[in-house]
Amino acid sequence: MIIALRPGTEKKLVDQVVTEVKKLGYQPHPILGEVQTVIAAIGDERSHASLEALATWPQVEAVLPVQRRYKLVAQEGRKTATVVKAHGVAIGGNEPFCLMAGPCSVESEDQLLTTARAVKKAGATFLRGGAFKPRTSPYEFQGLGEKGLELLALAKKETGLGIVTEVLSEAHVDKVAAVADILQIGARNSQNFSLLKAAAASGRPVLLKRGLSMKVEEWLLAAEYVMSSGNGQVILCERGIRTFETAVRNTLDLGAVALAKRESHLPVLVDPSQAAGRADLVIALSRAAAAVGADGLLVEVHPNPAEAKSDGQQQLDLKGIQKLAEEVLPFVKAAGRAG
Repeated sequence: MIIALRPGTEKKLVDQVVTEVKKLGYQPHPILGEVQTVIAAIGDERSHASLEALATWPQVEAVLPVQRRYKLVAQEGRKTATVVKAHGVAIGGNEPFCLMAGPCSVESEDQLLTTARAVKKAGATFLRGGAFKPRTSPYEFQGLGEKGLELLALAKKETGLGIVTEVLSEAHVDKVAAVADILQIGARNSQNFSLLKAAAASGRPVLLKRGLSMKVEEWLLAAEYVMSSGNGQVILCERGIRTFETAVRNTLDLGAVALAKRESHLPVLVDPSQAAGRADLVIALSRAAAAVGADGLLVEVHPNPAEAKSDGQQQLDLKGIQKLAEEVLPFVKAAGRAG
């Protein structure tokens, strides 16, 4: 259940409710907002005492039953959307549309810095780039590993861009978190629950991609793992799902973007590069993502896609990212937010 406290409730009164929730057999998770605090009470509502009587307490505004399995992620009980803050940038809510862009894989200093300068010029606030790469074949380029992290740190220092990069293993979480402002959990690891908990424990915001064949509920439950581990800074990312269609790499599920925005209070981004699998469709999918209400984009960019060590066919070149930024802006504004 969700217990919404009255705006401005002081801490000692919040603590009274937390204590009572524990006494009644639930696990309380206070979520502190700028204006209002809500408490998610985790437990089987069928076997525990009802919390509805708490509505009589003066500091309680409402007690809302939540039947969904993702209680912390659910929109109920929150009057405002979660705004994730990383590297001085606010993502979600009514904040400006966020552009994250960069190469699929970090390959060299020149490649990364050239891309970083270009995406910053195009309006990106975060540089994406894989230091550790999960590849379907063991013979494909696996990334530069720790050397890649060093190059991302260099690019961050030179350009001032925030860094978002994927973490593949619990063993790498601390090393990646030392450089990255946002930890990305990729599609292949979106139900690696031990990794989700470890990423949450880092204290860094977590960008959670939807799995290849994941239902929306499973995606939101994966986000619940992060939030239930004490980290409320979660960004959802739709990157296309595997269907019978083979004309594109994955099927971009814009319905899931709209549904995630309705069902949860978390920011939702779209990765059009992974969805399309081909660069000539990326701008069109980006326009659609902005129109449906996504909070931002995660786009792959390379100085010379033909020479990329991974996924060159789906990466925009440096002119392409500038064109994308220009063409998406009218759709961002049409959706009622700043670019």
